[in-house]
Amino acid sequence: MTTAEKDRIHEMRLLGLSYLQISSELNISENTIKSYCRRHNLGKTMTKKSTGIIDEKDVCRQCGKPIKQSSKGKHKKFCTEECRRLWWKANDAHIQRKAYYALVCHGCGKTFKSYGNSKRKFCSHACYIKYRFKEKVEETP
Repeated sequence: MTTAEKDRIHEMRLLGLSYLQISSELNISENTIKSYCRRHNLGKTMTKKSTGIIDEKDVCRQCGKPIKQSSKGKHKKFCTEECRRLWWKANDAHIQRKAYYALVCHGCGKTFKSYGNSKRKFCSHACYIKYRFKEKVEETP
């Protein structure tokens, strides 16, 4: 990573851009951006409040409002359900962790989509049961 890229990362983080936005703009891996920012204390976002720096985990991903975290349970990423839905609606196309596979069912022969599993053989459990017991009935005449 060049010094110009590092300076640009600093600028973009101070503007409040996410790791994904920075990585797509600079054509650098998102994980590289994350690790660089964490090493250089750029994982925090600046706010105009008198408190100074608020941890990134305590700010809504959609609107940037502070979130009050409880001491128990999972940390909240969004202030409301509406913010969560808006964020996923806008960012779901950019974030694809697994692939959709187009496969042909061994039981009925129809094509179906499988999310994240390229080795699926049947479109449903019902189709699997029909296929399995149909074979046993044909073998016993």
